[in-house]
Amino acid sequence: MARFYWFLCLPGLILPYGAFLPWVMEHGLAPRLFVTELFSSRIGAFFGWDVIVSAVVLLGFAAVESRRLGRHVLWLTAAATLVVGVSLGLPLLLALRERTRLASAQ
Repeated sequence: MARFYWFLCLPGLILPYGAFLPWVMEHGLAPRLFVTELFSSRIGAFFGWDVIVSAVVLLGFAAVESRRLGRHVLWLTAAATLVVGVSLGLPLLLALRERTRLASAQ
């Protein structure tokens, strides 16, 4: 499973930035415009809130897991989630968790 989680980090990074970078190239870093466009429709708001709630849950889970797996898990997961999103943060956390599980089993 660890390889699967590591593999999922690639589309988790590439796909969101494939949509975000062209937007930034067109509008620049405009947080107010970003939020306005994200929540400009009900479907956009649905996905926006879904990702926000998922990110909070993921960071809480990473905080709990970091007590068992080490502080680096929290910092790496938090950075990946805040810079890219849940699409990178979650598979990264699961890959690190699986790596630790496999190492302790040997």
